[in-house]
Order: sequence, then C-alpha cells, then structure tokens
Amino acid sequence: MAPRPRPPEAERLSQQHQRPGVAPFTERTPRVIAARRLQRRRERDESGLFLAEGPQAVREALAAGAVKELFATEEATGRHPELTEDATLVTDGAIAALAETVAPQGLVAVCHQPGVSLADALAKRPRLVAVLAEIRDPGNAGTILRTADAAGAGAVVFAGDAVDPYNGKCVRASAGSVFHPDVVRDGDPEAVVASLKRGGLTVLAATGYGDTDLDDLADTGGLAGPTAWLFGSEAHGLPEPLLAAADHRVRVPLHGRAESLNLAAAAAVCLYASARALRRPAPTRP
Repeated sequence: MAPRPRPPEAERLSQQHQRPGVAPFTERTPRVIAARRLQRRRERDESGLFLAEGPQAVREALAAGAVKELFATEEATGRHPELTEDATLVTDGAIAALAETVAPQGLVAVCHQPGVSLADALAKRPRLVAVLAEIRDPGNAGTILRTADAAGAGAVVFAGDAVDPYNGKCVRASAGSVFHPDVVRDGDPEAVVASLKRGGLTVLAATGYGDTDLDDLADTGGLAGPTAWLFGSEAHGLPEPLLAAADHRVRVPLHGRAESLNLAAAAAVCLYASARALRRPAPTRP
C-alpha cells in the first residue's frame, strides 16, 4: 500500500519548524530538560514559569499572552496549525517527558505565572471571588478554579498552605481557566478575609454545619452584592478562625438522602447561586 500523502499544511509547518539537517528536540535536549524541571514546585516558584499541556490549555495560554515557549510534535503541528506557528518541533519522547498524562496530545507550553497580588485583584472591584483555603488536592482545586471562572468570578485566591495553582494536575483540571480570572496566592488566610471585607465583599464560609441555609440566603437577597466564598479542604473543612471571621457560615441544603456533597460539587452550587443572584435584575418599585 502506498504511503498516505502528507497534507500541504503539515508539510509547510514541518519545513518551517525544522531547518535542513536539524533534528527535532529530544528528551535530552537542554531546553527540554530545563522545561521538564518545571514539574517541580521549587523550580516553578524560582522561575515564575509553569507547564500547560494539551490544545485547550495552549489555546488559552496563547490568547492570554502567557506563552514563553511552545513544544509540539510534528503530528500536533498538522492537527493544530493555528496554535503551532511559532512552536519548536520535538520528538514524541520529548513530549512524553514534558507531559504528565498517560496519553499526551503533542503540545506543551512553558508559560509565565501572572504573579497577581490580592491588592491588585481587589483594585478591579470583582463582584465574585473564590478562596481556596488550605485545599491541597490539585484535582479539586483545579475543578473549583474552572467552576469559578464559569460562574464569572474575577479572582480565585489560593490561601494558606494550599496546593500550587500551577501544579500540573491543577492546571489540567482547570481546562484553561487558570489563564482567565486573577489567580492569587497568599499565605495568610485570615489576612485575606480582612482584605476582602475592606474591599466591600461579603464573606461567606461554605460548611456543612453552617447556621445559614443557602436557599434562604438567596431568597432574602443575601447574595445580591459583591461576595467572596471560602472553601476548605475535603477532609477537614475550614479552620475555626476563618469560620469565625466570615459574615455568614452557609450550608448547602440536602433535599434527598445523600450524606453530603463533595467539595467541588458544593463549590459549584454556591458559586452559581451567587452568579444567578448577581445577574438578576433589581426589582422595580411599584
């Protein structure tokens, strides 16, 4: 059987990215080795860089102007020519070394961390903020970041001893949302709450033992103004000082027989309740 002819676009990209006599980068190429080090938090913190893999994350990183360098396999340049005009060609082995997934999609970007402070984020007067206090599971954290973005949050704060938002699993779970709202890291959760209050936001602590019902709060207009939600870890919830500092401790009502909601589901319910309230037209006076 005759080999299938290469698409013209793939042929053009191959010629563009690979000069005659220059092989694609391998897992032993110094630039690939340097990028791979970003899988470690220490390297990310020291360099201010992180890795984003897959076409969705790369597309959002390019749109945000966050890409420092893009690595792509020849196959990926053929599938995604709109993303790979300035990519560096690498082997499948190099991508396997850079990616942290079982089946890499051929694209890995080295990206700049935005380095936004809480003061910078609050200066934009966000109407919805999510605070991830001491949440260490990267999958949960990335999912909440993605949900907060979808609900229209202007900032997501990783407070205290929380997971690094630029951890590979967290970035993947965010599905590109790590490039949308302001992502803030702050080591003092109580100071975060104080800053949010000074910024005019009502601070709500999500807890299964809350004394305020989410439905009641929504029905009485308690979600109509700028709001910051505090979410704690799946295993331990929010620390007592944060519960005490919040304006309300809010529970999600359980109308069936389930014992509880997991963290990401509860966060989605809370954030979307706020999103709906913030977008509801003000009642007209008779």
